[in-house]
Amino acid sequence: MAKHIGIVACSAEGAALCYRTLCQEAASFLGEHMHPEVSMHTYPLGTYMEHIRCGDWAGVADLMLSSVKKLAAIGAQLAICPDNTIHQAFPLVAPASPIPWLHIAEVVAQEAQARMFQTLAILGTKYLMTGPVYPSVLERYGIGYRIPDPADREEIDRIIFSELVHGIFRDESRLYFNRAIQKMKDRGCDGVALACTEIPLIVDPADCPLPTLDSTRLLAKAALQKAIQD
Repeated sequence: MAKHIGIVACSAEGAALCYRTLCQEAASFLGEHMHPEVSMHTYPLGTYMEHIRCGDWAGVADLMLSSVKKLAAIGAQLAICPDNTIHQAFPLVAPASPIPWLHIAEVVAQEAQARMFQTLAILGTKYLMTGPVYPSVLERYGIGYRIPDPADREEIDRIIFSELVHGIFRDESRLYFNRAIQKMKDRGCDGVALACTEIPLIVDPADCPLPTLDSTRLLAKAALQKAIQD
């Protein structure tokens, strides 16, 4: 029996992509229409944002812990969070959690290492791009990183919160992402981490200037493998 996976969600579109990926990828391991038991809990994104905007990461951790405790209470044995930004609270969450977690940046770093990337462009919310989540992990893997310039960070953040989390995917925004990624390529990056769980829904690897690391789908696949192997 595969382990019961608990999804601690934050924004709807990214969480939905994570859930769909878990279910779709499982068939190749478990058979047609089969996947591990999956449960999800989420507080409103607005509740999270009240804490994020003022840098209250302990408050974010409290929400994540409340979610994971609810999931554990109904049988979840492994937790994941398909939201890169709130992983800034992960060091406060993991030691107090009743069940083990996978860390989204660890999964991305492992894939980057396997694909022999040297320097990653990091795209996400402004909190993620200027925060410690990816630097703290990539440094341990010996992988360099760069973030967009301030103007691009602001516009990327605006697109995420005014469009992507609402399920709005405009071609103009896709092209903006591509231009920002091209700048990162020109600065020496050889891969790009799509480190907001909604970005993979708009960036097309087929026309992206850099090879992509889809944090959402990579986390879902890693959780599936962990659930089955254990």
